[in-house]
Amino acid sequence: MILVTGGAGFIGSNIVASLNEAGRTDIAVNDILGDDAKWRNLAKRQIADFVPPSDLAQWLDGRKLDAVIHMGAISDTTAADGDAVMNTNFRLSLRLLDWCTATQTPFIYASSAATYGEGEQGFTDDWSLPALRKLKPMNLYGWSKHLFDLVVADRHAKKQKLPPHWAGLKFFNVYGPNEYHKGHMASVLSKVFAGAKAGEPVKLFKSYRDGIGDGEQRRDFIFVDDVVAVIRWLIDTPSANGIFNVGTGQAESFRDMIAAMFKAMGRAPNIQYIDMPENIRGQYQYFTQSSIENLRRAGYNAGFTALDKAVGQYVTGYLDQADKYK
Repeated sequence: MILVTGGAGFIGSNIVASLNEAGRTDIAVNDILGDDAKWRNLAKRQIADFVPPSDLAQWLDGRKLDAVIHMGAISDTTAADGDAVMNTNFRLSLRLLDWCTATQTPFIYASSAATYGEGEQGFTDDWSLPALRKLKPMNLYGWSKHLFDLVVADRHAKKQKLPPHWAGLKFFNVYGPNEYHKGHMASVLSKVFAGAKAGEPVKLFKSYRDGIGDGEQRRDFIFVDDVVAVIRWLIDTPSANGIFNVGTGQAESFRDMIAAMFKAMGRAPNIQYIDMPENIRGQYQYFTQSSIENLRRAGYNAGFTALDKAVGQYVTGYLDQADKYK
């Protein structure tokens, strides 16, 4: 059996879908469904058990698992409840790490590109302790993920016990089906599609940096199918241990993404550039681009779906369908 924490969430439910498609139904999902229709992310799936967070410790007691895929977290970059974030993102992760170490269970966990902060140190996934200690996350969420990366890297550096196979994944800007419950944390594409289909202009921020045009702020956008492919590869590759960036290695602009959306809809781009709120202008990221050399050195040789193609698949296969769930 495989345990997927956060298995009803965005990336987690896509992992469950991929495992089902590969013939696996011995999957336990650990999550909170709430009242925001997140259950629909699993409505087409088959699982063996659903474990509320309050029951997880007892459920794990004496159990044997093939792997723990730990995607569960408070992932809102604007989260302000430090105790809740630390309990969920840090302390729960520690308990799962210790359980996987004690039971010799493979452990794959979600870190985040938010650990890089403004990116003044670059986006190279050097997970040595000196390199990690230079990073300065800009928000509580990024800090909580960074703290856990430090624990894992510190144990590795001191040759302390770890699970037989472990990997931390620094996800960049993931988009795709089943992100709809994320609200303001969903991708720009997901948030603007309905309005664009209704004929409204898509509003993007103006630029306040010389040499960068309006809407030309760039991110490393990665389609969720490509993220799942990396995770599935890691499950099958026990020699690949470490902390890895999960992005395409290619930054694209918000304007490029929205233009690809309009192309998939068969319409000319209708974009309006608006003022960026003054309170975020000083801390707004204009560029993220992952270095994926660690993943390549570990042996991952698959490509990543081009933005234009991935956006087309997302729009025509999901966003523009009556049933937009995977």
